[in-house]
Amino acid sequence: MASVASAAGAEGESLTPDELESRAKAMGTAPELVHVMRLPEYTLARQSVGVIGDDGFSATYVAEPPAMIRLSVERGSMTEDTCRDQPVGDMSGERTTCEPDAGMWYRAGGGRHEYALPKNGYVVRLSAEAAPVTRAVLRAAARSVHRPDGAEAAATLPTPRPATTPVPRGDLPPNGDGAPDNSVGIGG
Repeated sequence: MASVASAAGAEGESLTPDELESRAKAMGTAPELVHVMRLPEYTLARQSVGVIGDDGFSATYVAEPPAMIRLSVERGSMTEDTCRDQPVGDMSGERTTCEPDAGMWYRAGGGRHEYALPKNGYVVRLSAEAAPVTRAVLRAAARSVHRPDGAEAAATLPTPRPATTPVPRGDLPPNGDGAPDNSVGIGG
């Protein structure tokens, strides 16, 4: 069974709630919006983890043969009245269909489909291309979404960059204003 931890190579590491909060904030994401999914055949593409919108969270999970599920969490809401107005998987300009499914919204449009899970003040979305990812797989992904435990958080959230500013450079002069001398002389 592929797991988030094994996909990221961080086995044994576990974050405390304070460390999760620190890592999430360092990347610009609200800690409460960090979620993960767990499906045996899908692994986290660690390089895909990032911020979406103002302070949302986004991650992509991949499987073989090539298939991807994008998990995104943003502030807002989704109701029966607004479901069709919001594009599926950020594909604006496409017609969106919506149907309720076990407390979630199944949405389709533009060759993509997704499950949207409205929460208290935010919406978790799992979207994919319709061809390689079946509705059943997408539903299973949606049902597996949860807030990460310490090990899942360690495997998902990037380690903050060290606070070594400015980055040491070997091309700066030892005195003056610190800018490299790129002059070309008179005339050009």
